Amino acid sequence: MKNIVIFGAPGAGKGTQSDKMIEKYGLGHISTGDVLRSEIKNGTELGKTAKGYIDNGQLIPDDLMVSILANVYDGFGADHKGVIFDGFPRTTPQAEALKEMLAGRGHKIAAMIELSVPEAELMARLINRGKESGRSDDNEATIKKRLNVYHTQTAPLIDWYENEGVHHHVEGLGTVDEIFARICNVIDSL
Repeated sequence: MKNIVIFGAPGAGKGTQSDKMIEKYGLGHISTGDVLRSEIKNGTELGKTAKGYIDNGQLIPDDLMVSILANVYDGFGADHKGVIFDGFPRTTPQAEALKEMLAGRGHKIAAMIELSVPEAELMARLINRGKESGRSDDNEATIKKRLNVYHTQTAPLIDWYENEGVHHHVEGLGTVDEIFARICNVIDSL
């Protein structure tokens, strides 16, 4: 089983690359962003709570995210090939909670794949995505907040996963296929 954390700043290409990994390797996919957007769209209590945090560029509280994550993960069944965690964990306590949740099921993270992209490119990608998709959180002010949160709260996970022995740095510039080939080199080496 290959449970993989796809990691990078907002706009690094996690969703795009996750789609390609799902197709090639038959992995499940848990995108906390997709799960939360679905809850918001459906007007659930969780969605209303989450929207307040997201609209302010803040992270969802850990206990809320871990319980959502465990529920979705268990939905894949016991004999899945592995799951891509996209957008989670975002803090060290979340990484510790994910490790504990997986260990309780006899599973672990096989790799944390970090997509590294310069900040100017991230801004350009996110502004463009906002224009194309109409996502309300892809505007310049919110993007700056999200990147600040990433640098202060999320980037320290690189060291955490390095200490776990599963961190893999992947250059996130180039064509989608060039970046995917780099990711495949990592997955195929596991």
